[in-house]
Amino acid sequence: MRLIIAEKPSLARAIAAALPTTAKRQEGYLVAGDTTVTWCLGHLLEQAPPDAYDPAYKPWRRDHLPIVPSRWKLTPRPRARGQLSVIRSLLKQASVVVHAGDPDREGQLLVQEVIEYLGWKGAVARLLVNDLNRPAVARALARLEDNAHFQPLYQAAESRARADWLYGINLTRAWTLIGRQAGIDGVLSVGRVQTPVLGLVVRRDEEIRRFVPYPFHVLWADLSVAAGTLRAWWVPGEQHRLDERGRLLDRAPAEALAQRLVGAQGLVSSVETRQRRQAPPLPYSLSALQVDAARRHGLSAKAVLDICQRLYERHQLITYPRSDCRYLPEEHLTTLPRQLETACANDTTLAGWLRGADLSRRSKAWNDKKVGAHHALAPTGRPFEPSRLSSQEADVYRLIARNVIAQFYPSLETSEVKAEFLILEERFRASGQQVLVPGWKPLFTTREEAPPLPTLKQGEACHVNGAEVEDRETKPPEPFTDASLIKAMMNIARYVDDPDVRKTLRDTDGLGTEATRASIIETLLDRRYLIRQGKALRATRLGVALIHSLPEAVSRPERTALWEQRLEAIANQADPTSFIDGLVQDLHGLVGSADAAALSQAMATAQGESMAPADKGRRRKAGTSNSGKGSKRTKGTRGSRSSKTRRTSRQTSGEGSQ
Repeated sequence: MRLIIAEKPSLARAIAAALPTTAKRQEGYLVAGDTTVTWCLGHLLEQAPPDAYDPAYKPWRRDHLPIVPSRWKLTPRPRARGQLSVIRSLLKQASVVVHAGDPDREGQLLVQEVIEYLGWKGAVARLLVNDLNRPAVARALARLEDNAHFQPLYQAAESRARADWLYGINLTRAWTLIGRQAGIDGVLSVGRVQTPVLGLVVRRDEEIRRFVPYPFHVLWADLSVAAGTLRAWWVPGEQHRLDERGRLLDRAPAEALAQRLVGAQGLVSSVETRQRRQAPPLPYSLSALQVDAARRHGLSAKAVLDICQRLYERHQLITYPRSDCRYLPEEHLTTLPRQLETACANDTTLAGWLRGADLSRRSKAWNDKKVGAHHALAPTGRPFEPSRLSSQEADVYRLIARNVIAQFYPSLETSEVKAEFLILEERFRASGQQVLVPGWKPLFTTREEAPPLPTLKQGEACHVNGAEVEDRETKPPEPFTDASLIKAMMNIARYVDDPDVRKTLRDTDGLGTEATRASIIETLLDRRYLIRQGKALRATRLGVALIHSLPEAVSRPERTALWEQRLEAIANQADPTSFIDGLVQDLHGLVGSADAAALSQAMATAQGESMAPADKGRRRKAGTSNSGKGSKRTKGTRGSRSSKTRRTSRQTSGEGSQ
């Protein structure tokens, strides 16, 4: 019997559907002729807790740190034991085993760790599926590879999991113990990803708190030209007192010029026209969808993830949602138009958008070379009936469908004009935009662009009809919201100064993954490090004190870049031992720097938000699971899957480990 072990039930169903024999459903697996297809439910295994290595580690003690296993152990997730038993019994009957995890680092780990844990000694083939359409899966089944070729990828993923455990367990225990000395009850969780994310919010809040507004002044003039009227803005020269952005700090020069301007004559000194073509926005990855849904519908990142899981699993309206890809397989061009017609028929909005689409068009979104383990979110073709969904589910579905439908619209074509005017020997500027071809833009409620300028010719005369000085004031940065924090995690390279580190972070997924960013935010909220104030996410006094008491490197994203460099080297056959050995050496210094007095001082001086009674109810019980053992089952992940699959989500993030 050939046994195929898929990463998740949806992949198992797609594989079974592509087999030549019709599959029959059994408890925990599918049978199609001489092939049996079973599945994991995310990670069935997790890193064992410290006391599994030595019962002495159950109580938290400073002199135990750092805890470093000499021989690593995995343990079944409690709610995954049933499916693990199914796979164990099937392996005993198998003559051939096929690994069908996602074609990425974590997918390699997820299935292979189960195969090895259950003691399979035979050869393993590797099935690589990144498109669940039946023809694509059938082609993948016809070109199985040797799983031994992917051993370096497995070692890289295994090293990441072990490193996150070492980092989270030891730093969480160290800071929790000094927290107790400083009078702080509960677990002070520290992780490679969650702590730099908290650091982003703390530093933004402090920038806002330190911000001192100051006034600046702008002068505009309403001008007449041969073809109409427009408004232009004065460009003060360097002889005036300006800030670093060229804004005028003294009102008097603007006021004096304004008094001279009315009725003055000038000329158009330069006109620059540029034609632009803008392709449709790409279909969504999960993070990109979370950003847009937060901005347009006020949904939290976790709410969007939960909605997508329901649209995927319960309603079967969209493809796999936890994707970091914004491209679609080229093969979908043959089926998606028909699927869209079926999907949109029962909704006035979608049907209207689809009527304006040219389904013979091909945008840059169709690109096999840019499709990785998963493709962008897209409708499956099942009829969308808004009455059967909540209003929020319908809103999110329309966003997903809209970005796919937009691929069948022309590019947005605009004419952008920038003009300069010389009036009384002073420079004025104006800009405008004219839409030549609206293309996909009517599908999107985007901000209004600058209105078009009248036709201008260099050297033509202009006349000043009126002028006015406006007094303005600088504004502090905006506090983070779900949307802007997710975007910051996606584009974390912007927050790093070192160019080499920036490049590494640009080449990776940033901080966290598509599947974990929402749960990282929820974890920080649950742990009382962040609170919500309307849409804003603000750091609490506890969150501020934790960041100030930690070594600076722990609260910044550079460590993730360094790890990614080393993990990539392991995936390219470097020895993983030096990576773990270097981390252990680093941990000795980090654990040794934990200082109760410094934490007490940080808590005493921390300027952060106070917890409201309702927020205090979010707090989790303290325990070892918060520092590493239960690290892959964050609240955000548990709430995002159906009753079966939510039990054992993929082991990619962590409470205290990431």
